[in-house]
Amino acid sequence: MIIRLQEELPVISGLLAGTDEAGRGPLVGNVVAAAVILDPDAPIDGLDDSKKLSEKKRQLLASEIKQKALAWSVVSVSPQQIDEMNILQASLFAMKTAAEKLDVQPDHVFVDGNKLLLNCSYDSTAIIKGDSRVAEISAASILAKVERDAQMLELHKQYPEYGFDRHKGYPTKVHREILSNIGPCPEHRRSYAPVRDAMVMCDE
Repeated sequence: MIIRLQEELPVISGLLAGTDEAGRGPLVGNVVAAAVILDPDAPIDGLDDSKKLSEKKRQLLASEIKQKALAWSVVSVSPQQIDEMNILQASLFAMKTAAEKLDVQPDHVFVDGNKLLLNCSYDSTAIIKGDSRVAEISAASILAKVERDAQMLELHKQYPEYGFDRHKGYPTKVHREILSNIGPCPEHRRSYAPVRDAMVMCDE
């Protein structure tokens, strides 16, 4: 459950958006960001950091968020863009783009983490652990996580040998072993060390 710590969070009036990303740690696939403006007249119970919720609960909440929010958007940044920009910049770019794609213009954007959205159309405030402290960020984290997981299931259909349906692209022992044995698929992030190492091993 979201706990608003008003003595620690900035008090900002107007229409607030929250933004967060999913997929910084995995070795493969897009990084996905979402932005959400919640409707104060349509509260949503159970919002929390998406990582603390079960898959079923995330999916239920994602549907409710899309139905009740004043505005929401989801943006994906490809592995190729991640390799070009680095994952931090790709994540910030995805969150900035998600915020700017909202159908309703917010007065301010709360960003999960400790980095601001540079060159964004809206002023932003970074909130450390915001996905468990700010309802708007929590909602964004849920949408981003649900979309990212759905993308990994689709990627599993293309490349079932990697087991993306089980580990969702994270660098688990099983994933790393598969990489070492058969090398990366086109959607693996070449700038990540385990992927680079697997490419070298497969070339030897």
